[in-house]
Amino acid sequence: MERTGEGGGSGPQALKQRRLRPTRWRRLLRRVAPLTLITFALIVTGILVRVENFAALQRLRTIVFDEYQNLHPRQYDLDAPVRIIAIDEESLDRLGQWPWPRSRVADLVDRLTEMGAAAIGLDILFAEADRMSPDNIARLMPEGPERERVAAALQGVPRGDDMLAVSLQNAPAVVGVLLEAGAGPGVDAPQADRGFTDPKAGFAFAGDPPDQFLPHFGRINGPLPGLAQAALGLGALNWLPGTDQIVRTVPLLFHAEDGVYMPGLAAETLRVAQQASGFVVRSSNASGQTSFGAHTGINAVKIGAFAVPTTRDGSVLMHYTPHEAARLIPAWWVLEGLVDPDEIAGRIILVGATATGLFDLQATPIDVAIPGIEINAQLIEQIVEGVWLERPDWAEGLELVVFIVLAVLFGFVSGLFSPQTAVLVGVATIGLVFAGSYAAFVRAGLFLDPSYPSLASAVTLFATTAWVAVRERRDRRWVRDAFSRYVSRDVVENLAQDPARLTLGGEMRPMTILFTDIRGFTTIGETMDAQALTAYLNAFLTEMTGVILAHRGTIDKYMGDAIMAFWNAPLDDFAHAAHACETALHMLDALEAFNARSGGALPETAIGIGLNTGVCCVGNLGASQRFDYSVIGDDVNIASRLESQTKTYGLPILVGPRTAEQARPAGYLFALVDKVKVKGKTEAIDVFGLIGGPNHPPSHQLEMTAKGIDILAEAAQDGDVERMKAALDAIGHTEPCVLDTVVAMYRRRYERLTRTGIDDIAATD
Repeated sequence: MERTGEGGGSGPQALKQRRLRPTRWRRLLRRVAPLTLITFALIVTGILVRVENFAALQRLRTIVFDEYQNLHPRQYDLDAPVRIIAIDEESLDRLGQWPWPRSRVADLVDRLTEMGAAAIGLDILFAEADRMSPDNIARLMPEGPERERVAAALQGVPRGDDMLAVSLQNAPAVVGVLLEAGAGPGVDAPQADRGFTDPKAGFAFAGDPPDQFLPHFGRINGPLPGLAQAALGLGALNWLPGTDQIVRTVPLLFHAEDGVYMPGLAAETLRVAQQASGFVVRSSNASGQTSFGAHTGINAVKIGAFAVPTTRDGSVLMHYTPHEAARLIPAWWVLEGLVDPDEIAGRIILVGATATGLFDLQATPIDVAIPGIEINAQLIEQIVEGVWLERPDWAEGLELVVFIVLAVLFGFVSGLFSPQTAVLVGVATIGLVFAGSYAAFVRAGLFLDPSYPSLASAVTLFATTAWVAVRERRDRRWVRDAFSRYVSRDVVENLAQDPARLTLGGEMRPMTILFTDIRGFTTIGETMDAQALTAYLNAFLTEMTGVILAHRGTIDKYMGDAIMAFWNAPLDDFAHAAHACETALHMLDALEAFNARSGGALPETAIGIGLNTGVCCVGNLGASQRFDYSVIGDDVNIASRLESQTKTYGLPILVGPRTAEQARPAGYLFALVDKVKVKGKTEAIDVFGLIGGPNHPPSHQLEMTAKGIDILAEAAQDGDVERMKAALDAIGHTEPCVLDTVVAMYRRRYERLTRTGIDDIAATD
C-alpha cells in the first residue's frame, strides 16, 4: 500500500503530492504574471513619452506624413480657381531686373483688374519707396545745374507709388506684410507709424482664446502707408517650415504684439475674393470641441463660405500636388496682352517671384524646391476644392488607445505563443495599423499617426518576446548543459532535432581523431593530495576542452588525464584534418598560458598529442539503458599510438600520413619523422611531426631542420649513408630546436649504419 501511494495511486500521500504538483494553470500563471508586469510598466512609460511629445516622435510623424504625400499626392485640376502671375527669368530678361518700377507693377494690376480677376494677392513687400520715382532719380544725380534741370523736367510726373496706390484702390488687391521678431511700434507711436499695419479684416472667436495657440511675432513690417490704405487686404508673407526646412503646414493667421491678428496672404486673398468681412476662429471648448478634456487649440477657421479645418496653431496641413507649370502665367504675357482673359476672369490671381535668383524657393514633402507663391496657390486650391488633410483634436487620444490595445494584445500573445509566432502576429498587426492609417489618409483626408502606437507597441512586443525567449533559452541551456556533461553540445543539438538518433547504431565516415594526455602525470600526482590533484586536473581538462570545442571538435571521452576527441561527426566538417591540426597548435598555446597563469603554484605541464585520419564507425554505442556517442576503428587506435610515441620522438604533436596529406594544402607544415610499425599492424606507417600552420608559422631554422629530417628519413629507409651524412652536416649548423631529439635519433642510426651496415635500423632503434 505504501509503495502504491508513492507511485501515484490513491491515498493521503498521493493526494498530497498531487496538490504539490503545479497545475497547468499555475504554470501558465508563472509565465503570464511577469509578462503582465512588463506590459504594464511599458504602457505607463509609453504614455509618459507620448505626453512629453519628444522631438524624435515628431520627426517620425513627419516622415510618415511625407511618405503618405509622396504615395498619394493631390491631383491638380486644370480648372483650378487660382493662377500665378510669375515674375520668372524670362520676364526679368524682357522687362528688366527686379525690383521693377512701381508704375510697371501698377500696369500689371490694372490689366488683371480689367480682365476680371476675383482677387489679386501681391506676394511682394512694398516697404520702401519706389527707387525709380522722379524725386529719387533727381536725388541720385550729383549736385549742379544738370540735377536742377532734371528735377524741373520731372515736376508733375506721377510717382510710381502713387500710380500703384491708385491701381490698388481700383482692384480687389491684397498686399504683403512681413512679421518679424522683436517689439513693434508702441501704443503711443504716431498713427503714421503704426496705423497702416492694422489688418483690414475683422475677427470673431469661439472657444479658448487663440492667442496661446497662434504663431506669435512682434514687429509688423508693412507696406508704405499709402499702399496699405489703398489695398482691400493685408496678408502676412511668413513661412514656418519644420526643423528640416520643409513646409508641411501653412498658417492661416498670426498673432503680433499689441493684440493684432494678421491673416496669411492666401487666407486674406481668399477673403477678399469672396468680399467677406472677416474670419471666424473656432478653438477647443467651442461647441464641445475638446480632446479628452484637454485644451487642444484651434479646430477650424471660417473664411467666407469655407470652414477650414486646422492644426492646433491655426495652420492647414498641406496636401500638395507636384509642381505644375499649368498654374503659372509669365508676367510679361500679361503686360504684352498675350493672356486669354478667360484664364484670369473670376479667378484668384497671385503675383510673385518664381525666378531662382529672387530666393523665394521652399521645400515641400514632394518637391525639393518650388516657388513660395505656389504654396499659397495650392493652399487656396485645397480650401476651395474642399480637399482637406485633417489631424483632428481626438487623434492623439485615439493613438494612445491604439497603443494600449496593441501593447496588451502583444503581451497576451507573447505569453501564449512562441516568440516566432508572437513576432509574426506583431508584424501583421502593425502592418494593419499602417494600412488603416493610410486608408484614412486616402479616403477621409485624416492624418492619424501610426508611428507612435506602432513603435511603442513594438517595444512592448520586443520586451515581452525577449523575456520569453531569454527564459526559454535559459531552460534549454540548463538541459543542454546537463546532457553536455556526458556528450558534446553538437550531439545534444542533433539529438534534439532528430530523436531517432537516440537508437543504437552508427555510420562509417572519414574522421580525424585526437588523443592527448599529460606527460609524467604519475609523477605529478605523487606531489599532490587528492583535492589538489582533482582541482589541477579539472583546470587542465577545462582549458583543453575549450580549445577543442572552439574548433568544431567533439569530445568523445575523458580518460584520467587523457582526452579523446574527433572531427566530422556528428556535424559535417570537410576540413576536419586541418581543423584538428589547428586545434593541436592552439592547445599548445593554451597550455603555455595555463602554465603562465599558475605562476609556479602548479607543476610545469607538458602534453603529447596524436592525430590520425581515416574511415571510422561513429554513432551511439552501448546498451539500450545507457550509451555514448563515440567512435571506433583501427585509425582510432593509431591516433592513440601516435600520442604515446610523442615521448619517444620528443615532439608535442605527431600525425598520421592521411592527416598530413589532407592538411598540407591548407598551409600546415610537417616533418617526416619516421616510419613506425604500430601494434596490431603488419605494415609500418609514416609518422609526421606538425611544426606549424597558417596561424603558427615556424621559424626559418625550424623549417630548414624539418626539411633536413625529411631527407634523413628517406635516406635512412634507402640505406643511403652519404645522403644521411650530408643532411646531418647541414642540420648541425642550425640552432637547437624541438626537432633535436629526432636529429639525435638519426645521428645514432647513421653511426650504427656506418659500423654494421644493417639496413633495417628502425627495427633496432
